[in-house]
Amino acid sequence: MSWGTELWDQFDNLEKHTQWGIDILEKYIKFVKERTEIELNYAKQLRNLSKKYQPKKNSKEEEEYKYTACKAFLSTLNEMNDYAGQHEVISENMTSQITVDLMRYVQELKQERKSNFHDGRKAQQHIETCWKQLESSKRRFERDCKEADRAQQYFEKMDADINVTKADVEKARQQAQIRHQMAEDSKADYSSTLQRFNQEQWEYYHTHIPNIFQKIQEMEERRIVRIGESMKTYAEVDRQVIPIIGKCLDGIVKAAESINQKNDSQLVVEAYKSGFEPPGDIEFEDYTQPMKRTVSDNSLSSAKEGKPELKFGGKSRGKLWPFIKKNKLMSLLTSPHQPPPPPPASASPSAVPNGPQSPKQQKEPLSHRFNEFMTSKPKIHCFRSLKRGLSLKLGATPEDFSNLPPEQRRKKLQQKVDDLNKEIQKETDQRDAITKMKDVYLKNPQMGDPASLDHKLTEVTQNIEKLRLETQKFEAWLAEVEGRLPARSEQARRQSGMYDGQTHQAVTNCAQDRESSPDGSYTEEQSQERELKVLATDFDDEFDDEEPLPAIGTCKALYTFEGQNEGTISVIEGEMLSVIEEDKGDGWTRIRRSEDEEGYVPTSYVEVYLDKNAKGAKTYI
Repeated sequence: MSWGTELWDQFDNLEKHTQWGIDILEKYIKFVKERTEIELNYAKQLRNLSKKYQPKKNSKEEEEYKYTACKAFLSTLNEMNDYAGQHEVISENMTSQITVDLMRYVQELKQERKSNFHDGRKAQQHIETCWKQLESSKRRFERDCKEADRAQQYFEKMDADINVTKADVEKARQQAQIRHQMAEDSKADYSSTLQRFNQEQWEYYHTHIPNIFQKIQEMEERRIVRIGESMKTYAEVDRQVIPIIGKCLDGIVKAAESINQKNDSQLVVEAYKSGFEPPGDIEFEDYTQPMKRTVSDNSLSSAKEGKPELKFGGKSRGKLWPFIKKNKLMSLLTSPHQPPPPPPASASPSAVPNGPQSPKQQKEPLSHRFNEFMTSKPKIHCFRSLKRGLSLKLGATPEDFSNLPPEQRRKKLQQKVDDLNKEIQKETDQRDAITKMKDVYLKNPQMGDPASLDHKLTEVTQNIEKLRLETQKFEAWLAEVEGRLPARSEQARRQSGMYDGQTHQAVTNCAQDRESSPDGSYTEEQSQERELKVLATDFDDEFDDEEPLPAIGTCKALYTFEGQNEGTISVIEGEMLSVIEEDKGDGWTRIRRSEDEEGYVPTSYVEVYLDKNAKGAKTYI
């Protein structure tokens, strides 16, 4: 069976059929592409699903995965992640082994098809040209024969007419001969053209067309075989990952079988067992005797009466108020509420005779600090600050930032000093570069004139001196501000007392018997302290597992600080620590050395590097 002999007259239909075959191949390629996209999307969704249910690090949820059921669930999530990876492998293999290969083959197939049908059209055009030559020769032979016949009839007519001269008869006879000769020539040309056309036509239908159609048939059969091989590869790609997928499923089954309900029950006991004995029987109270209420020694009330008094900051953990996060409340209760000590005159702590000033000057009452935490209204320190803000908008900012509050002024001056130091470093580097270049010119005069750099070197040196004078000026202002910061404590306490007096009604359940002292601070009676202790005792268990505050940056200790009072932490010069709460304007920064060691240090004693992406981080201006 050959298309060349069976389909010799179906050139157009074969052209349509081969184009349809290429379309089918492209459709299959599109199908495989969409399958790979589905596999990728499925793998992505599986990975996102596994990631979504993974326990968060350093969270309470991570502690729950000590139970065998949770461990099995975690193993399931990990196996699902590997399962998703196998679907990615399917997508990658189908793309490399099927899609890319078939797309390259389609381009080759289109080129081959185009070449074969181009040869077929060329053979058709040749046979059509031969046919046109045959028709032209035939028409010319027919025309010459008719002309010769008319010339012969005209000669016979002239020869029969006795009135015609002999010269006219001779002329007619010559014309007839010429026409007969032309007819003979046309006949010979037509005969040769016809023979040549028949030869070309035989070769066209028995040689050229069969060869071309045979090539087209072979091309189409290769296409069919290729698409069949691609379908086998499609199945093999899936089959190759089945063992690994089976291992993933086996891992899930093994994780499920590892669940031990008895072990989980024992973990619950270990996690929540209080260790108290159940209360004993209540004894009969004889009211005939003098009124004296008695209870058994091992009763619940006796256990409560025998509890030690709550102490914050002690070795045993104190109970906290309801609906208040533990770390935030403890931060509020233990953070210093007085201005920090000024930094030493030099980087070494030995420059200060008595060491850093102790941050503990006057500790405010417990209910006062609790009121400050429970109330979130913004503070208006004084009308002087408002007036200063208006004057800042209406006029220019003073060079020494004297229009700002002390702490804000200190930050502005510190930033200005840092910027000037950077400029000095930049100019110093430029001076060093010019000096090196001058040395090179001195050693190699052909490279340049050393005297040409003197003007630039002098200019840079003058700039450095100007910047150093400017730095000294701002450092003097900075030292003045840092020396005045401790004097702000009394005013800050008065403002804090004024604000807490405004918000007294919001926390009347926590402190009802406050007495205001002349300097604006508050004192507490014993009943309020006991009331706070009872509140703390009742709600500690709900917040014992609260996660620590996240770090919002890092800091470097510029000086050694001895944190000897409650809420502070000792640091050593050059030590790197984590910042968990930035300076709120009171001159203190909260830092952490490790998971269980944190506290406050003076902001002027550390250099803070805040993470801009951290939640709650701000950029100092």
